[in-house]
Amino acid sequence: MSGGGCIVVWFRRDLRVEDNPALAAGVRAGGVIALFIWAPEEEGPFYPGRVSRWWLKHSLAHLDSSLRSLGTPLITKRSTDSVSSLLEVCLATGATQLFFNHLYDPISLVRDHRAKEVLTANGITVRSLNADLLYEPWDVNDVHGRPFTTFDAFWERCLSMPYDPDAPLLPPKRIVSGDASRCPSDTLVFEDESEKGSNALLARAWSPGWSTADKAVTAFINGPLIEYSKNRRKADSNTTSLLSPHLHFGEVSVRKVFHLIRIKQLLWANEGNKAGEESVNLFLKSIGLREYSRYISFNHPHSHERHLLGHLKFFPWVINQNYFKAWRQGRTGYPLVDAGMRELWATGWLHDRIRVVVSSFFVKVLQLPLKWGMEYFWDTLLDADLESDALGWQYISGTILDGREFDRIDNPQFEGYKFDPNGEYVRRWLPELARATNRLDTPPMECARICSPSSWN
Repeated sequence: MSGGGCIVVWFRRDLRVEDNPALAAGVRAGGVIALFIWAPEEEGPFYPGRVSRWWLKHSLAHLDSSLRSLGTPLITKRSTDSVSSLLEVCLATGATQLFFNHLYDPISLVRDHRAKEVLTANGITVRSLNADLLYEPWDVNDVHGRPFTTFDAFWERCLSMPYDPDAPLLPPKRIVSGDASRCPSDTLVFEDESEKGSNALLARAWSPGWSTADKAVTAFINGPLIEYSKNRRKADSNTTSLLSPHLHFGEVSVRKVFHLIRIKQLLWANEGNKAGEESVNLFLKSIGLREYSRYISFNHPHSHERHLLGHLKFFPWVINQNYFKAWRQGRTGYPLVDAGMRELWATGWLHDRIRVVVSSFFVKVLQLPLKWGMEYFWDTLLDADLESDALGWQYISGTILDGREFDRIDNPQFEGYKFDPNGEYVRRWLPELARATNRLDTPPMECARICSPSSWN
C-alpha cells in the first residue's frame, strides 16, 4: 500500500465488489472512499425509468452492506453535476486520487473526459479502467486499423484476439477506509408514493444485488445452459439466463461470465457434447452482441438518436397516439404482441424473441416513430441499456449494415407458432383469451374485437 492521501472509488454501473478493477486498484493504493453520485438530470431524455430506479435502489443497498462488511461505507451524493460533486468529495476528504471504471455511452464519455480535465487541474490523479467489456472498443479493429461495421466480423475478431480477456479479480478481503466522516451521505430518493405499489410486484420476481447475480450465473451455467440452443426460442418458460439486469448494473462482470462459460465449453468439447457446445456458442454470441452495442456507441456516439444508415431519413412515420397507446397497453389485437407488452408492464422484462416481435410490429406494421418505441422500452425495462437498446432498434429497422431489411415483416401469427406453439404464454398474459384453443388460431380481427379499446382502429 502506498502512502499519500486517500482514494475515491467512483461507482456507477459496476455495483459489485468482485472483479471490480477500480475498487481493486483503490484498495491497493490506500484508504478508500467509496462513492456513488445520483445525478439523473444529466441523462437528458434518458432519465432512468421507474423499474430501473427500483433496481438501482436495492442494488445500492446491497453494495453498501457488502462494503461495510469489508471495512468502508458507500457514500451517496445527490447532484445535478457529477464532476463538481467529485471535486467536492475529493477536496473534503483530502483524496489525491480518483479511480473509476469506463462507460461507453455518449453522455458518460463526455462526462468522464470532463472529470479527468477538472480533477487533474486540481492536482488529483485520475485513473480509469475496463470493467464492462472483454476488450476495449479501440483495441478491436480490422486489418486496416478501422472499426468493424458488421457484428459477425467484429465478433470473429474478438474470438480470435491474440490475448484472452483478463481473468476476473477476486473480491478484496478487507478495505481500509478513508475518512468518510468528512463527507456525509445524502439520502437518495428513487421512487415516489405513486410508484411503490407497482414496484412491490417486482420484488416477487427479482432480487437485485451482486451476490444474487453471482448465484444466478452459477444456476444458469449448471442448469439451463446445456439446452439453451434448443429452448432459447420458447417464450412460455424461463429458458434464458435472466442475467441482463445484473449485467446492466454491473452486479456481475461480463469477464466472469465469459470465463465460466468457456470452462464449460472446454468440458463439453472434451466429452463430445455437441448440443452443449452449440448452446455455448449461441450464448457467447449474446455476450458478443452486448459487446457490439458498446462498440457501436463508442464509434458512433449518435446511434441512440439517429439512424446509422440514411435510407429512412425521410420515411413518413405515422404520428398516431392511439396506435401508440394500443401498443403500449397490449391491445393491438395480435395475441403475441399484446401478451408481450402486458408482460413488459407487469414485470419489467421480456424474452429477447418477444422483444423482436413487439418492436418489429411497432416499426413495420404500425410504422410509428422509432424514437417513441425506444423511449418506452427505456422507461419500462429493468435492463434498459442505452447502447443495447439503440442497437436493437437500429437492427429491427434495418438502419445498420447487417440489420433486418425494412420490408421484412415478422408476422405475429407465424412468430406465435414458433415461440409459443401451445399458446401458454399468450393465455398467461391475456386472460380474455384464456379459453382459446391451444394454437390460438383466432383471427387477428377477432382478437382485436376482444382486446381493443374504442380508440383503436
